[in-house]
Amino acid sequence: MRLNNEPDRPPQINIVPMIDVIFVILVYFIISTLFLTRSETLPVNLPQAETAQLQKTKQITVSLDKEGNLAVDRKPTQLDRLKAQVESLIEPKQTTVVVISADELANHGKVVDIVDRLRKIPTVKLGIATTKKEEKN
Repeated sequence: MRLNNEPDRPPQINIVPMIDVIFVILVYFIISTLFLTRSETLPVNLPQAETAQLQKTKQITVSLDKEGNLAVDRKPTQLDRLKAQVESLIEPKQTTVVVISADELANHGKVVDIVDRLRKIPTVKLGIATTKKEEKN
């Protein structure tokens, strides 16, 4: 026997908590994908070039920032050890692209010295990292 005279309410599904959970999952995936970018260079301001192209081969990145810090695939190195370090990363009997990622304010003489040392490795092709130049209308 019922004590109150209220009619039974029909059952309801409250979807607000489900929307909250889905929103949190969506935010998690958006933020986590931002950390999936692979950065193998030091933070540098790349010069711009109209003919910039994306290279799709396995590559070794040599970075030079504006303070003169040198790195090979984000591992700090010295100029006199550069050639040996790059040679240790090259797979035998395979041509490798070495991309020089130098800040536009880096010492030009040091960049030329890096290029000169890397040219002495016979199986290396050199590339210079740039960003695409913005069109001015």
